[in-house]
Amino acid sequence: MISVGNLSLRYGKRVLFEDVNVKFTPGNCYGIIGANGAGKSTFLKILSGEIDPTTGSVSITPGERMSVLKQNHFEFDNFQVLQTVMMGNKKLWQIMEEKDAIYAKADFTDADGERVGELESLFAEMEGWNAESDAAGLLSDLGIKEDIHSKLMSELSGKEKVRVLLAQALFGNPDILLLDEPTNDLDVETITWLENFLADFQNTVIVVSHDRHFLDAVCTHVADIDFGKITLYTGNYSFWYESSQLALRQRADQNKKMEDKRKELQEFIERFSANASKSRQATSRKKLLEKLVVDEIKPSTRKYPGIIFTANRDCGDQILRVEELSKTMEDGTILFKNVSFTIDKGDKVAILSKDHLAITSFFQMIAGEEEAKTGSIVWGQTITRSYLPNENSKYFTADYNLIDWLRQFSAEKDETYIRGFLGKMLFSGEEVFKKSNVLSGGEKVRCMVSRMMLTNANCLLLDEPTNHLDLETIESFNDALKEWKHVAIFSSHDHTFTHSIANRIIELTPAGVIDKRMSYDEYLVDERVKEQRAQNYGLATV
Repeated sequence: MISVGNLSLRYGKRVLFEDVNVKFTPGNCYGIIGANGAGKSTFLKILSGEIDPTTGSVSITPGERMSVLKQNHFEFDNFQVLQTVMMGNKKLWQIMEEKDAIYAKADFTDADGERVGELESLFAEMEGWNAESDAAGLLSDLGIKEDIHSKLMSELSGKEKVRVLLAQALFGNPDILLLDEPTNDLDVETITWLENFLADFQNTVIVVSHDRHFLDAVCTHVADIDFGKITLYTGNYSFWYESSQLALRQRADQNKKMEDKRKELQEFIERFSANASKSRQATSRKKLLEKLVVDEIKPSTRKYPGIIFTANRDCGDQILRVEELSKTMEDGTILFKNVSFTIDKGDKVAILSKDHLAITSFFQMIAGEEEAKTGSIVWGQTITRSYLPNENSKYFTADYNLIDWLRQFSAEKDETYIRGFLGKMLFSGEEVFKKSNVLSGGEKVRCMVSRMMLTNANCLLLDEPTNHLDLETIESFNDALKEWKHVAIFSSHDHTFTHSIANRIIELTPAGVIDKRMSYDEYLVDERVKEQRAQNYGLATV
């Protein structure tokens, strides 16, 4: 168990946490949620001992081992991959190092013999003989092939390092596992493996993630950071979100009797409890929800942006026709080739690829920002496009305040009109006078969404729109696109976002295009699609 007592953290006049008291117990997975800047990652650093609190303490049950997902991708560059994973269990690794050093000595003494005997005994108690095979198994499960295991970490790509560091954190069955954004740079197959691993994990897990599907799959509890406090709620992220929204609606309904409100909340709990029985954590989740007291459900104090897309006109019959589109890198790497398809009315298309360079290049081509050297792209006469690029830095080089920044994209120059669109994205009061060239990543995306709403386009092009956004903005964006009646072409690593919006999947591969009218979840399990993907990527399995 890990517990926090009377914890506070202040930076000058800014108070991040104040008198936080919370316990995290074995057998549960806690999802840390909160708005951008609330202190989610900082809280994990306090738990791990990387940051000292201003006041208060963090206590761990004596003898328990904590493991942390490392964020420094260069820390282990001088070590082999397999060694790096085994270093996740510090005590075992220290025993192995000391044991090997003694065996390597030329002048082996009686004292050395006694010491190595002690070490061998500890090594056996910790099942050290299985360490290499266990580490190798984790690496293979995370997509790191055996021929890479003996390489130095410095020889690996950034995405490979992410997987090795994740294997390091999971290695050796730690008692307490701290994971900050563990799904970053993982493909959907690896994320699914991690979800299953954590669902079966018997110890304490504390995780920060913006991936709602992942939080729903692994969490038994949500730890909500708000106003410097941390409140624990039973259930996964969707249960917290939907129950808090229900409670908020009930609070607004002054005429509804308290008895009716309690009945409505109880029915909601029972419905979620029934759904929980279908998950891998069925038993624990169902029992937790059944024990939940209705009064524990509280309205959320979060603010959600008002993302509303409107179109000046409907799309005509001719929307977009792509024929024989290809893209090859200068080094000869084929990102995609022979891509042909036609977009129809009402299409909400998720663009997939194993290489995001392929996706970004594709969006730049259809948005008119990159010339297509082979093939053709033809837009219909009635179509107006609004493009949200993955990389937006070129839009934020001048030192405009936010009003002047957004005004440059608007035909209507009135300040009240401009402020309205900024206000929808939660820029209010003095915030509108911030300089556009010093915004955070999330603030820049929110500005770009304001810009999109101004256009009244009937076709939305969105390359990773959820990057840098907090869960509240992601929820609002998700709802806006579910309500959108026109055409959307988008890419996203957010599983829930993709599944809940897309009615068509187009995957760009080096051997052509895979085009299916089905949901994202259907696409992932369809056996014919799996065979086609394996063939197109030249792999035995995908």
